[in-house]
Amino acid sequence: MDMNRLRDHMVEHHVMRRGIGDQSVIKAMRIVPREKFVDPGFEEFAYEDAPLSIGDGQTISQPFIVALMIEKADLKADGKVLEIGTGSGYASALISRIARHVYSVERHERLALQARERFERLGYGNIDVRVGDGSKGWAKAAPFDAIIVSAGAPEVPTALKEQLDLGGRLIIPVGRNDEQRLKRITRTGATTFGEEDLGGVLFVPLIGEDAWTAAHPMYTATAPSPRAEERASKLISAAAEEFSSVDDKSFAVLFDRFADSRIVLLGESTHGTAEFYETRAAISRRFIEHYGFNLIAVEADWPDAAAIDRWLNGQAPGDGQPFHRFPKWMWRNLEFSRFVGWMKKENERRKASHKDPVRFYGLDLYNMSGSIRSVLDYLETISPETAKIARERYGCLSPWQSNPATYGRAVLTEAYRSCEDAVLKQCTDLLARSLDDAASGKDDFLNAVQSARLLAAAERYYRVMYYGGAQAWNLRDTYMADTVEHLLDFHGPAAKIIIWAHNSHIGDARYTDMATARDELSLGQLCRQRFDEMTSLIGLGTHCGEVIAADDWDGRAEKKQMNPSLPQSCERLCHEAAKPRFLLDLRADEELHASLVEQRLQRFIGVIYRPETERLSHYMSTSLSRQYDAFIWFDETHALSPLVAPQSSKGDPETFPFGF
Repeated sequence: MDMNRLRDHMVEHHVMRRGIGDQSVIKAMRIVPREKFVDPGFEEFAYEDAPLSIGDGQTISQPFIVALMIEKADLKADGKVLEIGTGSGYASALISRIARHVYSVERHERLALQARERFERLGYGNIDVRVGDGSKGWAKAAPFDAIIVSAGAPEVPTALKEQLDLGGRLIIPVGRNDEQRLKRITRTGATTFGEEDLGGVLFVPLIGEDAWTAAHPMYTATAPSPRAEERASKLISAAAEEFSSVDDKSFAVLFDRFADSRIVLLGESTHGTAEFYETRAAISRRFIEHYGFNLIAVEADWPDAAAIDRWLNGQAPGDGQPFHRFPKWMWRNLEFSRFVGWMKKENERRKASHKDPVRFYGLDLYNMSGSIRSVLDYLETISPETAKIARERYGCLSPWQSNPATYGRAVLTEAYRSCEDAVLKQCTDLLARSLDDAASGKDDFLNAVQSARLLAAAERYYRVMYYGGAQAWNLRDTYMADTVEHLLDFHGPAAKIIIWAHNSHIGDARYTDMATARDELSLGQLCRQRFDEMTSLIGLGTHCGEVIAADDWDGRAEKKQMNPSLPQSCERLCHEAAKPRFLLDLRADEELHASLVEQRLQRFIGVIYRPETERLSHYMSTSLSRQYDAFIWFDETHALSPLVAPQSSKGDPETFPFGF
């Protein structure tokens, strides 16, 4: 792994591109090896713009926040700096490359000792570390030209202000939980201080006599100003096109403005919300009946969708049950079944009038869920601990996942690596069987083409899938975009396609943390790039309600209560517009578009939902008006209705959706 290249990428994409211009900060970040400040096994994540767990409930902050705080401290080469919260030692190391001397206070002895060892190994001799109460500072070494506090306090500790030299700057997060503000305190006289508000942030708490007495870990993130939020919410309220319900005949008509597109992508902010499926079904029916759309493609495996397609077109669906692997509820639910039933009747009408049928396809990598199941089954037989690691990687390494604890679970062991070749053989054998089973029916040519494409990339796909991360995501979304293109080519110039997938797939990743922090792309982005002016991206969101999700990959489906959306998020803006359901056309109003360009938090819930780590597990920064062409809002939503198939006397479940 080329750490120098990754370090340069971090500086250029996560630091300079986001507005850090202080050349001393940039130089320090180019030369300090961040991978040396994470625990063994975490090196692959060292240069992502995300916090990492370092134990004891503490994190190494994301690079941008570290750079921002150092820049705002306005460090000088001859300066003396106090850092509160040594942690891994990374921030102290950066400061030491800029200032003359650094004093750092850490309340956890283990972390302080580890940091000292790292400084010694790297030859950073101008850093002193001691164990103590950071809220009290380091009185014997005072006064300081700058003090940087890497944890949030309820108010500015008096001791820290008093230890500033005249003209000295104190950078500190202040406030309660999600209301923290980053403050710059400047000493202007013996008893006078100036104060500046640098924006909203979220930090781990500063624990001490003059700070908090109990921990509540938080993740750092900048936020728009309250005035900008109020203005944006008012613009949303004014532009919102309300509807009474998805079932109302006037609802689907709202989307006629997008019917000239050849590709319409319909999203969802969770994989378990009824209103999202009902919305996509209503829009799809309208476009099929009135605007010539004839292809539906979904975020599902090709063989499972092919069974549905055969049934829709009067053929035997084949052996086995479609969508019988985790997450079953994603397609085996009442809401989707109703739409499949409608497509069946629509195709019968079309056949009677000699029209081409509606076709249904799966875009996802061929038998992806089956491949994952194969990996897990194999690993369970030889190393349950290794299987646990695999399950965590599949379940947690999502583009929106920022939880430091996730990375802790994902550390690769030698046992995990040693299983790689055997797992690849398991997966390629499974693929070969799947392709043989799928090679039947009138679409043999299309199936053969898809099979050849996957076979050509099979080893790379399975190897990347096994380890997860950005490469796996990019391979998957590129494959889905390629499949869309092949379907349109196969069905001719008159073909028009509707795509159902998660917001993280259908949105344009270039305007999210997916691109800026992880070099990830998305299906929606690729469709925009390949079919310019012929693509519409429509996201869906909600403030609160119920959702069907699991705790872990391959876990049990549960009906969960969603937490209300976080302050300073896109969802909170929509909630504060005080309208229960509406369409927001992000192209129609220039002022609205401009107000929603700024990066804000946005919630993403997949098949896994962990409300106890809501901010860390399910939010990332996005530009709403650049990511989508439109956004559909439901203030409160309800869970999907999974189909619980009755058992026959032989114990076989009722077929889906063929017996529905």
